[in-house]
Amino acid sequence: MQVKVKLFASLRKYLPEGAAGSQATLELPEGATVRDVLKQLQVPEEMARIVMIDGEHCPQLDQPLSEGQTLSIFPPMAGGQGEEDTRSARDCC
Repeated sequence: MQVKVKLFASLRKYLPEGAAGSQATLELPEGATVRDVLKQLQVPEEMARIVMIDGEHCPQLDQPLSEGQTLSIFPPMAGGQGEEDTRSARDCC
């Protein structure tokens, strides 16, 4: 089966040779999971912070994929507001 894989930011380096931009189409066996894709592309699991299948959040790496789906994987993101940071956005400018 074929699945489109999109890797973002620092994960792009794991795309196979010949990938177009930030995406590639992979040929996978029936029943392949998100974890199988990570292994095939040699993406460390801890680097797959946000995983989406066809635009829907996928919290389980053992989620099976289906023909024609789009798998999007994002690395950990920096920045944001932690619990201890109580400043509002207008305080920064």
